[in-house]
Amino acid sequence: MARLNKNPTRMELKKLKARLKTAQRGHKLLKDKTDEMVRRFSVLAREIKKLRAETEGDVVRVLKQFSLARGLMPKKDIELLFSMPSVSVEPGCGLGNFMNLEVPKIVLEERKDASSPLPYSYVDVTSEADYAVELAGEVLDKLVRLAEQEKILRMLAVEIERSKRRVNALEYVLIPDLEETIRYISMKLEENERAGLTRLMKVKDMIEAKNANQ
Repeated sequence: MARLNKNPTRMELKKLKARLKTAQRGHKLLKDKTDEMVRRFSVLAREIKKLRAETEGDVVRVLKQFSLARGLMPKKDIELLFSMPSVSVEPGCGLGNFMNLEVPKIVLEERKDASSPLPYSYVDVTSEADYAVELAGEVLDKLVRLAEQEKILRMLAVEIERSKRRVNALEYVLIPDLEETIRYISMKLEENERAGLTRLMKVKDMIEAKNANQ
């Protein structure tokens, strides 16, 4: 700890005590917020782990389903199915809020191509291919949500580290420095009081001695 460069006056002491009280209150609020962020981080990490496992399993299912569909449909129909889709997906990005953090919000917008010469329904598609396309759409939604959650987790980790540094700066630097300075000024004021009282007593003794000699 280091003593702040302050004049040892009662006014300065009053200011420092008010500043210390504010710092202690801020430290508690910031520490509580940090603890809550750590708790939410742990919850979110578990949710992401579960979602990632589900998504990876779904991707495997989609690949297997497409493999099955390829075996039941002519190659040209498979190529046609994916080369001229009647529906496209356009990603959009907005902003959301997570524990007072601005976080990305990805929105998938479906666009149907009315001018498509070969709509999906006109292709001779098997039920296996239909199911594969349906699964792929579900997986896409999960992948987007997974990307969102993982980005939030990284942003939260950065904010937690920043908040911890501020908590430590208050706890181990500013508050101890203020306390040390308050102790020093209080001690100096007491010394000045004692010195002043001693001078008064000496003056009193001198006056009494002078009066006694008259």
